[in-house]
Amino acid sequence: MTIVDVGSGAPLVIVPGIQGRWEWMKPAVDALSAQRRVVTFSLADEPTCGGRFDPAHGFDSYVEQVKEAMESARLASAVVAGVSYGGLIATAFAARYPERVAGLVLVSAIPPGWKPNARVRFFMRAPLLLSPLFFIASVRMYKEIAAARSGVLRGMATGMRHGVNVLRHMLSPTRMARRVRLLEGLKLDRDPAVLQIPTLVVTGDAALDNVVPVHLTEEYTRLWPHADRVTIARTGHIGLITRPEAFAAAVGPFVDVHGQANAREKRVG
Repeated sequence: MTIVDVGSGAPLVIVPGIQGRWEWMKPAVDALSAQRRVVTFSLADEPTCGGRFDPAHGFDSYVEQVKEAMESARLASAVVAGVSYGGLIATAFAARYPERVAGLVLVSAIPPGWKPNARVRFFMRAPLLLSPLFFIASVRMYKEIAAARSGVLRGMATGMRHGVNVLRHMLSPTRMARRVRLLEGLKLDRDPAVLQIPTLVVTGDAALDNVVPVHLTEEYTRLWPHADRVTIARTGHIGLITRPEAFAAAVGPFVDVHGQANAREKRVG
């Protein structure tokens, strides 16, 4: 499996969202790796990943991929961050391997028990045929981009850079639809409520996230009342792309505290 392993310091493993490509998160990876170690990858069924995806095991393939990436990077444990769909992968990994998770960072994440809304179900009917409509509908994210960059021209420039990155690392509507279907009947190995893992829940402004409503991600704070909660201003769903420095400033201290402390414990042991 191809992994990205950059920077040094407290380790952070980042699981991408439903589009599956780590490259979409590169602005955040660059910002975070300036002061800590970041390991990431594309989801196992992406052709560029070289990972092992077994259709018979479905969603479990993504969970085991996190373990495989950590073993490849020689990490006994790390803070694990999941973005959107990746947040559920990170949660499932923590439920299966709590001893390997120094902390959880859940970024605009879908919660356990999430069900696709009417818009998602519509695109799932014929993902390839309807893909032009999907890309047209993505224009709704421009409001978030403009808010993050404080101005129309700067917002357009950011939108164009993200658009070029998307075209270079194209998503697959078919694989995205399959990933949603893999959640049907999903049961975690442990009840997440029993886990006592340090957790950070990160969202943007509720008025700007038009992908995963903030109140859904906040279900994690009800599941884990001990969780820390951070809102990144002037962002919605893609703050790690539009405001990567602010994202790193919100997430970095949590990684430094829990990742470094866990690393010291491992060395002592």
